Order: sequence, then C-alpha cells, then structure tokens
Amino acid sequence: MDKITKKVIELLKEDARYTAAQIANMVGSDEKTIAKVVAELEDSGVIVKYTTIINNEKAGDEYVDALIEVKVNPQNRSGYEAIATEIAKYDMVKNLYLMSGTFDLALTIEGKSIKDIALFVSEELSAIDSVVSVATHFIMKEYKSSGVSFGESVSDKREIVR
Repeated sequence: MDKITKKVIELLKEDARYTAAQIANMVGSDEKTIAKVVAELEDSGVIVKYTTIINNEKAGDEYVDALIEVKVNPQNRSGYEAIATEIAKYDMVKNLYLMSGTFDLALTIEGKSIKDIALFVSEELSAIDSVVSVATHFIMKEYKSSGVSFGESVSDKREIVR
C-alpha cells in the first residue's frame, strides 16, 4: 500500500465526509487520483462502510446496550469461525470480536429494553450448542465512541459527606 493510500485511509477514519478535493489538497495530489484511490479501497473491501457517530443520549433515543462475553467450545475443523458467523447473523449484534483471556468472544448488542437483551441471551445466544457460558454487562453511560468524546469532561460532582 503506497503512502497516499495510507494517508487517504487515515483521513477518512478521521472524517468520512471529506471530499476527494479536500483530501487531494491535504495530501498534495489531484482530485481524480484521490477519487480513484477511494474507489479502489471500496471495491477491495478495505473501506467497508461509511457511518455517523450519534450521541444517543442527546438524540433522545431510548435503547439499551450491553457487552456480552461468551465462552464457547470451538467446533472441529472450523474453530471459532462457524460460531462467530452464527452469532453475527443476529441484527441486535453490533460488534463481535475473538478475544484472548477468560472468554473467547465479546459482542456488543443493542436492544429496546433490558428484557430484549435478556431474551436474546437466554433464548438465542445460550441456545447455540457451542456456547458454554455467557456474562452480560449492561452499558449504563457512553462517554466515548470510535475515538470521539461526548459532552463535557467527566468530573466528580459528588458532595463530600461529613
């Protein structure tokens, strides 16, 4: 991967709204070359999706996020891939990772309520044959997402009790 392509990726990670003209200006290239580089990155699957980071609390969205750790028995010949593929099919699953440590997989899910998440864990996730155990952690507040901090700095507003 050449230097310009790497810089284009870096800039698009920073802000996917940059136009080819803006990127060309920043990297010292021409707009046509940058448009071609971006198209090649999209076609090759390096750029998978463009998205927006939303502060759901300010947007007034009512939802519940959870981080779920899953211990599994890897399947013969396919290891973790088949299990991960099966779990990834669920719309509630937003992120899915193979992990080191006590648990094998970690996923984040989004539901309309705690009950939605509880039903997913008990009726869907736990029903997968290879799943051995699950630990669910409900996300109470989001302070930072994809490298972007939300709102004011975090400060301790508790009062001292004497």
